[in-house]
Amino acid sequence: MAHVVTKNCFDCKYTDCVAVCPVECFYEGEQMLYINPDECIDCEACVPECPVEAIFHEDNVPDDMREYIDLNREMASQCPQITEKKDPLEGPECVGRKK
Repeated sequence: MAHVVTKNCFDCKYTDCVAVCPVECFYEGEQMLYINPDECIDCEACVPECPVEAIFHEDNVPDDMREYIDLNREMASQCPQITEKKDPLEGPECVGRKK
């Protein structure tokens, strides 16, 4: 099992999660981040770091976001790996979700 980045990351791309990942399993798409489920060790270090609550354990992904499980697997194989914190996008939908 692995963790999954969901729609709350879209147009935000906070990378606090990337900075704490011990196995560097995050990948950067144009609008959001993805977790490679084959690399994730299920340590949960990323979960509390996400200011928009976009990361869930695969078993706990809300029903209306289940498609993100497959999307993470697919996009992680197509996007470049990200290993360091960067400035977020802070898109209009993201600003309203900040903690």
